[in-house]
Parts: sequence; C-alpha cells; structure tokens
Amino acid sequence: MQELTGKPVFVRLKWGLEYKGFLVSTDGYMNLQLANTEEFQDGKSNGALGEVFIRCNNVLYIMEAPPE
Repeated sequence: MQELTGKPVFVRLKWGLEYKGFLVSTDGYMNLQLANTEEFQDGKSNGALGEVFIRCNNVLYIMEAPPE
C-alpha cells in the first residue's frame, strides 16, 4: 500500500460510499489519510471534502485511480 502514497486512489467503504483523493499516508492498521477528496454515492458526486481520515474497519477496498 505504501507504493500508492502520493497517488490518486479510489476508496470504497463497506456501505457503498466512495472517495477519490490523493493518499497522504497510511499506518500499520491501514487507516487512510486522503487529501483533495471528493465523495461519491451511487456514482454521483456529493461534493468536495478536502482532507479526510478513514478508519481501517470501514474500508472495503482501495485501488489506484486512473490518470485524468
């Protein structure tokens, strides 16, 4: 997961919310810190959130976002 640090990522939570942002950091528990984050629900943007922290037990998956 360290190779994704500084890159744009998609994070999907267990209940369907998705976040797109730059992975700032992660820890040994796989908690995530994202910057320039945007929230999506059912494929539609809910708006920009800026910097967010996502607790590890909420994450379904994380993947690198394709370049824009």
